[in-house]
Amino acid sequence: MTAQPTPSAVRTVIANISLSLDGRTTGLGGEYDMGWIVPHAITDGARTHMIAVTKPATTVLLGRKNYEGFGAYWPPVANDENADPRDRAFAQWMNSVEKIVFSSTLKEPTWENSRIVNLDPATVVKDQRQRRGGDIIVLASGSVIKSLLQADALDRLSITLCPEIVGGGARLLEDGLPSTSWNLRQSTVTESSALWLIYDRIRQEKGA
Repeated sequence: MTAQPTPSAVRTVIANISLSLDGRTTGLGGEYDMGWIVPHAITDGARTHMIAVTKPATTVLLGRKNYEGFGAYWPPVANDENADPRDRAFAQWMNSVEKIVFSSTLKEPTWENSRIVNLDPATVVKDQRQRRGGDIIVLASGSVIKSLLQADALDRLSITLCPEIVGGGARLLEDGLPSTSWNLRQSTVTESSALWLIYDRIRQEKGA
């Protein structure tokens, strides 16, 4: 069953990601070295935050690796009676929501309500903004977020700043991004001493 879009004049485009104190999205062990994130993702507060930030969204943007990883983990959780109710709710939302996957190698979707595109993320976001629906959210896919930052196509950053220095790995914010300004919308200290930070893009009114 596909999630039904909520009519909206403006669709907010959100990037949701975890970062270390030294700005990493992965660790020294490579692209799958994210064990340092786990203690900050399984707390009660983390689960509540994830539900809050994703609930208004009707479209999810994912890179191939996160699509495959999430697709292997979350679908069974939706019907797991032993799972945390918030995890089940998130899994059910993930199963039902529209998922757009950016890949040049995947040919067929393996998860319900998903489609694969070999297009620039900013082009897809521009098209999605013309369609009625709720928020558009990128879940943890650093390459997609970087592309949208480069195109200044994000409206909100939802960052879990983990109190970890990992000493190496991929960075989200690299040299060459355009200069942009952001306003702190919300900040919360979690049980694990991580910070949830939500920033909204500050844009000048046309003609101002």
